[in-house]
Amino acid sequence: MKAALRNNGLSLFFGLIFLLALLGQGLTGHALFNEEQLSAGLDEISLGQYLTSSSFAVDVSENWQSEYLQFLLYITATIWLVQRGSPESKELHKTGLESDKQQLVAEYSNAKSPAWARARGWRLTVFSNSLGATMGLIFVLSWLVQSIAGNSAYNEEQLSNFQQPAAWAEYVASAEFWNRTLQNWQSEFLAVGSMVVLAIYLRQRGSPESKPVGSAHDDTGATG
Repeated sequence: MKAALRNNGLSLFFGLIFLLALLGQGLTGHALFNEEQLSAGLDEISLGQYLTSSSFAVDVSENWQSEYLQFLLYITATIWLVQRGSPESKELHKTGLESDKQQLVAEYSNAKSPAWARARGWRLTVFSNSLGATMGLIFVLSWLVQSIAGNSAYNEEQLSNFQQPAAWAEYVASAEFWNRTLQNWQSEFLAVGSMVVLAIYLRQRGSPESKPVGSAHDDTGATG
């Protein structure tokens, strides 16, 4: 048990704090929603009703899609783009997809290589791009959920104010939708860009997201 906890500590830690944060969001969101209901002269709803509502779904999904967009762009951009001195970048001479020998695929694979990495053809192509493709798929699905739930929540508000509801296509093209979306995107892009640049000059001892403390500022691709 101790070995399992140690070997999976990072994923278990983030999984736990994710669930706690999601629970906290649900509880505080429910309280805030009911405050708004009462101020509008409407009935309160139960926690279960709130957690299955479009209001909760849009708040959760709009954050998820921005996070997975961040990772999708970072994973794919770092194939070709480098940043001198950053541990978040590949070494300056390693731009591009790299050779089969560098990637340990096909005839250059070893006994521990995944089966699809040892193959040629479509299986190798799929496996070689599986991380970016999965991140992209989650982003698209989260964005779709956000747009559908956001449209539903928007129309509920419109109807409560005796205004005309909007079709999905109208909502997706609206300032309401893109204002919510871009608020999340800009913060994610700023955070990633800051990490890339700050890690050139700053250190965190023992972290693989940082260069070794004594590394030169222009060392690129080094991790501690």
